[in-house]
Amino acid sequence: MINSICETEHRTQTSLELRNSFDFGHKSRAFWFTLHCSESLSMAGKPKLHYFNGRGRMESIRWLLAAAGVEFEEELFETREEFEKLIQGGTLMYEQVPMVEIDGMNLVETRAILRYLAAKYNLYGRNIQEQAWIDMYVEGLKDLSDMIMFFPLSLPGEKEMNLEYILERATTKFFPVYEKALRDHGQDFLVGNRLSWADIQLLEVILMAEECKPSVLTGFPLLQEFKARISYIPTIQKFLQPGSQRKPPLDESSIESVKNIFKFERGMFLKNMSTIVAEY
Repeated sequence: MINSICETEHRTQTSLELRNSFDFGHKSRAFWFTLHCSESLSMAGKPKLHYFNGRGRMESIRWLLAAAGVEFEEELFETREEFEKLIQGGTLMYEQVPMVEIDGMNLVETRAILRYLAAKYNLYGRNIQEQAWIDMYVEGLKDLSDMIMFFPLSLPGEKEMNLEYILERATTKFFPVYEKALRDHGQDFLVGNRLSWADIQLLEVILMAEECKPSVLTGFPLLQEFKARISYIPTIQKFLQPGSQRKPPLDESSIESVKNIFKFERGMFLKNMSTIVAEY
């Protein structure tokens, strides 16, 4: 039925089935997922990502595309002038990035982009109940990822306090939720029995937290297994290799670039993340 629909709409259908086996201690795990990627012949070309040369809010979009096995191009600006030129071009609905050119559209607003890509590449559940679970998981993860994302913008005197706060929230509020979810669900994935946007974002945030403290998953054995299992999916494994389009954490040089492009100042890290209004 899927193929007949795709033929009617002049689309090509590619099915990629991945099967892997994992052995954690004495327990073998096997899983598979089928990823259907539909590419429109009338809208040929790779998605094009418009952003600065860093992680920011675009990084989760890179993760989702990479996990889906979708090649993409990037048009990265490095100065305020280049960013303003993009704004003046009229393609940014709210004069903010990220922006993704795909399927003849200029998509803006991070969550809208992520939901579109997750639905397009069959990473958004099989029904509205699964979509609701995926939404709950990824929205919770956004709270933690925002804290980690803004951490490099801490004032020097507040950095230790902010790091302590991030790790406390990660290990007492967020990671226990996903440890319990994996235990209660009893599957290799957070939702259903196949890879979803929620799994991809959880792995991304785990790796971000480990950059803050390598041992942050101590006490979360199911999350440790989850990390190893999802990292071994070929498309994700490829994205985690050196030389991929994955971006490194902000360093002092890139912090200066971000400040100049978006007119940020240090001290952007706030414990009440809802008071942060800057979008980058």
